[in-house]
Amino acid sequence: MRSHFVAPARVLHWLMAVLLLAMLFIGVGMVASVSARHEWLVGIHKPLGIALLALVIIRLLVRFTTRQPPLPADLPAIQVLAAKASHWLLYGLMLAMPIIGWAMVSAAGDPVMLGSALRLPPLLAADPGTFAFLRAAHGYLAYLLFFTVLVHLAAALYHGLIRRDGVLQSMARGGGS
Repeated sequence: MRSHFVAPARVLHWLMAVLLLAMLFIGVGMVASVSARHEWLVGIHKPLGIALLALVIIRLLVRFTTRQPPLPADLPAIQVLAAKASHWLLYGLMLAMPIIGWAMVSAAGDPVMLGSALRLPPLLAADPGTFAFLRAAHGYLAYLLFFTVLVHLAAALYHGLIRRDGVLQSMARGGGS
């Protein structure tokens, strides 16, 4: 039985963790700023969001085509349910956030640029009401994503420091099957 995640899953996990935390803090900076720095942050936030969208799609493909290590047999059923539900919530939010952001920017009538020459097609027609709804949804879901990431981190630390059951190590480094 596999005792660790495959290397592509581990690399994607940690790369996305760093990028996702960067995105959350960039988002906070964007909301808190009305200076020239705001446009600079937006210029980072949009292509990084699209990169995260591509990475989560690849990550889901890896997840569906490889076997994951099992959770510890002695883990209480409620914790197994919480682990599975929180992982699917994370995947759902990692898919939804960039799509909602792209749709929001489209509804604002602005382009989503990847660099100086590549423009993504709009997902929606420009509409102020739709923009306002999507902006609020993007903000609320960002809070939910941040909270879910914190819970995920707390669970990882619980498994690594308190239970010492190999769950954290299965994603932290490779090992034998």
